[in-house]
Amino acid sequence: MSTSIDTLESVGPSALKRLQSIVGNQQFILLLVLVALVIFFGERNSLFFTSSEFSNLLIDFSGLALIAVAETYVIISGGIDLSVGSTQAISGVGGGFAMQSLMNHHMSETGVLLIGAVICAGIGLVVGAVNAVLITKANLVPFVATLVTLSAGAGMALVFSRGAPIGQNPEAVAWSATGIGPFTWLVIIVISITTILGITLHVSKYGRNNFAIGSNSFAARAAGINVKRHIASVYMLSGILAGLTGMFFYIRSGAGSPQVGASSNLVAIAAVVIGGASLTGGVGRITGTLLGAGILTIVTDGLIFINVQPTWNQVVVAAFIALAAVLQSIRPGLRS
Repeated sequence: MSTSIDTLESVGPSALKRLQSIVGNQQFILLLVLVALVIFFGERNSLFFTSSEFSNLLIDFSGLALIAVAETYVIISGGIDLSVGSTQAISGVGGGFAMQSLMNHHMSETGVLLIGAVICAGIGLVVGAVNAVLITKANLVPFVATLVTLSAGAGMALVFSRGAPIGQNPEAVAWSATGIGPFTWLVIIVISITTILGITLHVSKYGRNNFAIGSNSFAARAAGINVKRHIASVYMLSGILAGLTGMFFYIRSGAGSPQVGASSNLVAIAAVVIGGASLTGGVGRITGTLLGAGILTIVTDGLIFINVQPTWNQVVVAAFIALAAVLQSIRPGLRS
């Protein structure tokens, strides 16, 4: 009898400790918040649970997730990229011009979209390379360097497009609605990209170096990591993903717009912070970022469904950022 009691006493505290660990995990909390939001909006508007709305939510989520994953790599490395939104715009405009020319030469729709994706990624790579040079060669802090390319990219997108959408392509819009059930091909492609990048970040040597540099760049350099080269590659990766996001919205809307991505950088950063990443670097997870992006997507779409003015979106996003910051401050040892 006494042996049974001893066993219960030994198992009880350990089980309680595991439960506390689960409940105290920020990603678990985010998952609960995500489910609660879905139930909240679903109860107030039954259309929120329809398959068509689920498909729309997935598309909105994918557009944010792709650019938020780019920001995750940068923030974990100890930097920040304010230019992802303008990179998205200039890539969409540049790709729009190119695809318009290809359509005028009667190239197949598949060929147009494939070449357009490469061009958009290439434009993003150029912007990322400029950021890399400004940070690693000119020794500008990431905030200033990416603020420069933010302003330049947004201005160039407006100048080249003259403020109008470029490359009207209704066939691209039709293609964006096809897929497997509620999962359109756009969503499937984004899920594939984010899965690969998530595995790379958390399993590969490149990912471990990214965390090491964000945690302590001096120690990382002493350990033999080429910090400047790695930082340059992170910003170029961010540029490529931002360029592909520009292509994503080109396909979705059927044109490259200079206005697209105007606030994408702030929303992407919000998704990363809500997901548990630290703006000081060295902490973060792709799954956390995706949960953060999911929460923001459901909030912004859900508010529309319950007839709340879209202008309240920024207030709600700010509240979630503040809540995420509070969670991190009361748990200084967090490694989400």
